[in-house]
Amino acid sequence: MKQRIRVSAICRKDGDILLLKRAGGRIDNAEADFELPTGKIIFGEQPEEAMARVLYENTGVKTASLQLTDAVTFTSLEGSSQLGSLYIIYEVKLDEGASVKVTSERYSSYKWIPIAETTNYSLEQATMMVLQITSTKGAEIHSKIRHVGDGKIAAATGDFATIYTDGGSRGNPGPSGLGYYILGPDGREIKRGGEFLGMSNSRLAEYYGLKEGLEQAIELGLKRVNFMSDSLMMVNQMNGVYQVKNLDLMQVYSDVLGLLSKLESYSFTHVPREQNKEADAEVNRVIDENTMRGEY
Repeated sequence: MKQRIRVSAICRKDGDILLLKRAGGRIDNAEADFELPTGKIIFGEQPEEAMARVLYENTGVKTASLQLTDAVTFTSLEGSSQLGSLYIIYEVKLDEGASVKVTSERYSSYKWIPIAETTNYSLEQATMMVLQITSTKGAEIHSKIRHVGDGKIAAATGDFATIYTDGGSRGNPGPSGLGYYILGPDGREIKRGGEFLGMSNSRLAEYYGLKEGLEQAIELGLKRVNFMSDSLMMVNQMNGVYQVKNLDLMQVYSDVLGLLSKLESYSFTHVPREQNKEADAEVNRVIDENTMRGEY
């Protein structure tokens, strides 16, 4: 699987964010779309140096400060193969009083867009994914997207969702359950639920929670999904940082990979436990319902 690494800037002004309009006629995108200021890291550069350079080359504005806010990974289809992407995201403060202007052939114009209105614009895929993922961690935007052909995403319908999954075991091993919580592109709840797993362990329960979330996504006709979990181990394994070596995980891990192949794009993001309360509540609910019956 091919992989690319990019830096992206979120520049804010009076509640608006800076988006650049891509010039038409490019090989990878015949139509002009909006995107966050984004670029490659040149060999020998530090990411923050690359971010400052990309902004200056494309807008003619120097940065006053850079703050690393996130690193987003996701996988999408590119023809018959998969493309893995890592985007290093910075909150950037531009020099006060500086005027943004288009200074490269990559872009045709720029626009400061209110966050709430970004759903009215055709956004490049990575920008849409970055905004959606970072918004789940506390920003204000909720994106509405649809597939429009050659790997891009535009504002429109609801084939995109964020799915929180969880799994837990009391005793490890002990009575176990899974939970999921699904949010639509407008941030509203689509569905939630849980399932009792019987006697199991916590790491297996986490994977069964992810599998159930995937099955729900496919049943709902979702094509692009951000999966959120408070299991750092599982997220790192799904992002390829760690290998799955536990024999008890091999079958469910294989099932998860098979289900992922039915999606057009997906990402895995680690969140603190306090941001996964709804899925966790479903886990506790199904365990409580079954253990109170005296079955365990």
